[in-house]
Amino acid sequence: MEDVAASLPLTGERTVPGVPKENYWYRRHEAAYAAITDVCRDAVVLEAGCGEGYGADLLASVARSVVALDYDQATITHVRRAYPRVRAIRGNLVQLPLANAGVDVVASLQTIEHLWDQEAFLAECARVLRPGGQLVVTTPNRITFSPGRVPLNPFHTRELSPAELAELLVAAGLRVDWLGGLHHGPRLDELDERHDGSLVRAQIVASIRDEWTPALLADVAAVRRDDFLITDEDVEASIDLVAIAVRR
Repeated sequence: MEDVAASLPLTGERTVPGVPKENYWYRRHEAAYAAITDVCRDAVVLEAGCGEGYGADLLASVARSVVALDYDQATITHVRRAYPRVRAIRGNLVQLPLANAGVDVVASLQTIEHLWDQEAFLAECARVLRPGGQLVVTTPNRITFSPGRVPLNPFHTRELSPAELAELLVAAGLRVDWLGGLHHGPRLDELDERHDGSLVRAQIVASIRDEWTPALLADVAAVRRDDFLITDEDVEASIDLVAIAVRR
């Protein structure tokens, strides 16, 4: 595969595989993709906001077909080269270039927090879903990720609490079937303790200062997707929200 970091420069807006300093974020996202494979099995899937494309490719291993959509042309060019079993198209997330009721599943992972018009995006997701089709959304939990309400990530326009996400989904005409959260598992809890209470904060500080200690880099590079847990218990304390909603 091509050098992803060279093809898609790291900006803080997307996560890419194969970069040691990005491995925590990559594995955190990968854990969510792995958790939704059963939802996508044998389905016609749209990934709305595909980023680098590794997630769309993972879903393509179980889906009938996957359309990967992103607004950035360089991203789409990369996805077409790197993941040939995925159909990659450029498009606006609030004006999806798909027919009404044309897909079984819309997957949108770590995307809605980047959008100015979240309501229009969810309405479009509902439009392209067949009746009974499922929308899977993941997004940072505002309560734990940016507790001051102003997003810490400059690429995020609005982050959501569990109740706020559920409210948006219902307003779009969807029924929320499941709302859970992604948490650190035991090994990551140990790494949090090792790095003054927060592995995430340690990475953010290291990135801002461009000062990565060998110990921090080694711990980040060793993170695996099974170090994360997804459950509907203690959702308020989760680090990412995971929702499954159904078009009525």
